[in-house]
Amino acid sequence: MLITLAGAMSTAELGLSLAEMIRRGKVHAISCTGANLEEDVYNLVAHNHYLRVPHYRQLTPRDEEKLLKRHLNRVTDTCIPEGEAMRRIEKAVLEEWIAADKAGERYFPHEFFYRVLRSGKLEKYYEIDPRDSWVVAAMEKNLPMFVPGWEDSTLGNMYAAHCIAGHVKNVHTVRTGIEYMIELADWYTRTSREHSIGFFQIGGGIAGDFPICVVPMLHQDLRRKNVPLWGYFCQISDSTTSYGSYSGAVPNEKITWGKLGVDTPKYIIESDATIVAPLIFAKVLGW
Repeated sequence: MLITLAGAMSTAELGLSLAEMIRRGKVHAISCTGANLEEDVYNLVAHNHYLRVPHYRQLTPRDEEKLLKRHLNRVTDTCIPEGEAMRRIEKAVLEEWIAADKAGERYFPHEFFYRVLRSGKLEKYYEIDPRDSWVVAAMEKNLPMFVPGWEDSTLGNMYAAHCIAGHVKNVHTVRTGIEYMIELADWYTRTSREHSIGFFQIGGGIAGDFPICVVPMLHQDLRRKNVPLWGYFCQISDSTTSYGSYSGAVPNEKITWGKLGVDTPKYIIESDATIVAPLIFAKVLGW
């Protein structure tokens, strides 16, 4: 099963259940936004410094400005502290970026996170049990991961700034989205020879749009034969079904793009993923 993570699932602490799914071998690859990749690690090192804002719907623009001045970045009802989370991770990852740059080495965004976690340099800052971090679980399994559009994440912005400032000389020290697609094509081709691969999409956006396209790319652009379609498709979405919306498109529309087949099992759960995904994982895990 390939899982895709959109939205703010890491800040919603999906790691409490997803990490165990990974450890038990229920997840075989992940496609996620750069935000979900980094925010799981932010939570790992700064959980006790987060600010909860249950009345976030009543905040005025002035209230939001006050949070900004306190360096608290709001994600719905949760504020991520810049100093304890973002800048702490920036410092650790920057050391890896510079070291790789000087050595002429290149790695994907998630590989840099794996390197930081394996180094142990963040362990003294852990504020949750690392078993509740899905990125730690993925690192321990060396799980294949694909992070399309990483450039729009906080760390992606920081990386651009360090390239502009000259701290990182080669902008391609962090490998690109096109290289992620090439890596995904290789992983899908190899894995689908032995196993049917299910597609479990949480939310919408690029985290799901990117990996599902690998099948029509292999068929239509590379003209490869005997490449199986996705084994099933399941999406949890709170997007309103609508014309022209990818996140709100019904699964059958994907047939016309060569992503799914007529007989592919297809499911869409229209609900809040922060509630539904942990319930589904709990069922799979027998909790």
